[in-house]
Amino acid sequence: MPRVPTETVPVLTVSALTFVLKEVVETSFPHVWVSGEISNLMRAGSGHVYFTLKDDAAQLKGVMWRSAAQRLRFDLRDGMDVIVAGAIQVYEARGQHQIVVEQMQPKGIGPLELAFRQLQQKLAAEGLFAPERKRPLPRYPRRVALVTSPTGAAVRDMIQVMTRRWPRVDIVIVPVAVQGDPAAGQIAAALRRVHLIPGVDVVICGRGGGSLEDLWAFNEEVVARAIHACRVPVISAVGHEVDVTIADLVADRRALTPSEAAELVVPLESDVRMELNLMRQRLVSSLRQQTQRARVRLDSLADRRCFTRPLDRLHDLSRRLDELEGRLNRGVRQSVATARQQLHALASSLNALSPLAVLDRGYSLTKRVADGELIDDAGTVAIGDQISTLLARGSMISEVKSIEVDDE
Repeated sequence: MPRVPTETVPVLTVSALTFVLKEVVETSFPHVWVSGEISNLMRAGSGHVYFTLKDDAAQLKGVMWRSAAQRLRFDLRDGMDVIVAGAIQVYEARGQHQIVVEQMQPKGIGPLELAFRQLQQKLAAEGLFAPERKRPLPRYPRRVALVTSPTGAAVRDMIQVMTRRWPRVDIVIVPVAVQGDPAAGQIAAALRRVHLIPGVDVVICGRGGGSLEDLWAFNEEVVARAIHACRVPVISAVGHEVDVTIADLVADRRALTPSEAAELVVPLESDVRMELNLMRQRLVSSLRQQTQRARVRLDSLADRRCFTRPLDRLHDLSRRLDELEGRLNRGVRQSVATARQQLHALASSLNALSPLAVLDRGYSLTKRVADGELIDDAGTVAIGDQISTLLARGSMISEVKSIEVDDE
């Protein structure tokens, strides 16, 4: 039988009981480590993160306030196995317990390593690592900008190597922090403005070696996007050979060390001098060969008859011209004689057909003076008409005195 409340057994309100539980739970579990799978992940506009931490048998509500969420290096996703640390609290309004997470790390992998993988996958999908977008480095840079710490050993190594290899190079140091919270922002800002420095052909961005935490500024997304957007080619020189950062993957060229970056960016003066000497030798040899070929060709041309006896050709042409002139004159005379004969023959034929030839035989032509009409019928004139008579030699004007018309 259930016991009945009495004066010695107090009756608690829900608030009072919840308060007692809150005191007991929060006092007993001020800091615990819990592992589980994230589900029901929700990011509030305030920046707080709410989620459920679960395993095969139970689940636990969790909350991460904005200040702690901003310190996370990796992105939270549903289904991610994590280990969290924080205090157990009782949320009185709902009467449920929850863990207020202060630290979180992925299970089986470090948080920085996970953040690196997540960002690498994201930027690779966007094409920031594509080989075809990599720009070539200038062969002989006029000015090199070093985006790095001005006090580190790396900057001294780079300056020493560059000035030894190519003393003519102009070096500009763009001072930035290379580790710590402000480092990523300063590096990105420097890369966005470095093209404003007059004459800068190429940029070296980097630092010496260190732990993953020390190098983390070069794994930040803001730095990667600044390298991608930089208007001049960028060489990434971060850490040592075993260190690979996001900046290395985005940059136009990766150097294993800052010293190697200095070797990549400028040529070795002795090599350039040697190359110039080889080019000079090849040029001299080529010119000599061309001169020799030209001399042989000139000698061959000089042996030709047109050069050894230049007037022979002129005499031949003159003789040929005289022959052609003679043939032309003979042809013209013959053509004129033939034409004259033809003309005489035609003239004779025309003269035989001409009515004037009849006049030589005693005939005449008579025309009316008034209208010039030929008169072949006496009936077509009248007494008093003036007529013109054309004879074989000369003509005369007559006046009609009488008319005789033959009757048919």
